[in-house]
Amino acid sequence: MTNIISQLGLSPDALRGETVIVTGAGGGIGYEAARALLWLGANVVIAEINQPSGRKAEVALEKEFGKERVLFVTTDVGDETSVKELYTLSVLAFGKVDAVINNATLAVLGKVVDLPIEQWDQSYNVNLRGPVLMAKTFLPDMIKRDCGVFACVSSTGTAFLGGYETFKAAQVHLANTLDAELEGTNVLAYTIGPGLVPTETASKAVAQLAPQMGMSVDEFFEMNKGAVLSVEEAGTGFALSIVFAEKFRGQEISSMQALKAADINFGGVEEGKASAEISFERRKQAKALCEAVLVTLKGQSEGWKSRSLFERQWVIRDFKKTAGMPVEEWLSNLGRLQESLQGDGTVMSLPLERLAGYYEHLAELAKGYEKDAAKLKENLRHVYGWRDEVKELERML
Repeated sequence: MTNIISQLGLSPDALRGETVIVTGAGGGIGYEAARALLWLGANVVIAEINQPSGRKAEVALEKEFGKERVLFVTTDVGDETSVKELYTLSVLAFGKVDAVINNATLAVLGKVVDLPIEQWDQSYNVNLRGPVLMAKTFLPDMIKRDCGVFACVSSTGTAFLGGYETFKAAQVHLANTLDAELEGTNVLAYTIGPGLVPTETASKAVAQLAPQMGMSVDEFFEMNKGAVLSVEEAGTGFALSIVFAEKFRGQEISSMQALKAADINFGGVEEGKASAEISFERRKQAKALCEAVLVTLKGQSEGWKSRSLFERQWVIRDFKKTAGMPVEEWLSNLGRLQESLQGDGTVMSLPLERLAGYYEHLAELAKGYEKDAAKLKENLRHVYGWRDEVKELERML
């Protein structure tokens, strides 16, 4: 059976010798994540509460990749004793655990006022208590070795999903908190969301959700078709996020972003515009504009160094979260964009809308804390100027 992962140009030894635990890997996205991780050379622990599903997944993966690198452990992520046993058996089998993907989930649906508190408790047990127990159990050894990856899993929902989404949103904050606490180490924490994926769990949830939104299941998926990934694509994105964990540190990303980290053209999006689409004069103007954006951002990042430790750390994390990547990576990429604008080759693609969005974010922050009208007007003039430079560069490309 051909894997999507095998078509992305990565080495099948990319994660050789690494051990990754995937909770809820008895089926769906978790199973496909485990499969992609095994293709990448990792040892994989299937942490699954449903014993028949976990055993079936183990047998299938052993058949495809061999018995030496697959382990199934019956696990209730919300039970401390069960999670500790998962740790013990994983270390016994593979010597260490290098990464955890908190994929296990329980979707409960209904209006906040109607959903029984027992279902809120069940959702909390899996969707938040579980990742916290996994962090408390597996992070100490990663910190001791100064190496590891801890991936939380988010979800973006709407009305009637409060009992599920509330705890998924808390996972985002958990990962952000861990990122701050792990600063200065080589242990990485981030959040990844699969997007809209037609798993069995999701399909059952949509069957209940769609009527409450006044539409059929088909209409629901049609309305959201632009965001739909296959189960294998979503799971492969989870696996790839481990490979590119350094790039995603402290961020909330999607499976599609991880797929594009491996192959910028994944999903049919072109890497950049060909030379025939951008004239020499336009390239010259864009290069000058790119240099102005780069100088501005470099000056800002240098200015952050003079701030207090707490303020500096907050600004750096806020930039990374809003702009989509660390400032150092933005500076490097803007430099590469400048180089690609020389000559007549393909122009590098960058998510400039994220950088423009950061300046919009700065403007909103300024409106909240600057009470002097004259100073606010001057500050906004500068910030909107930076934003407009980025938007103009985006338009030209």
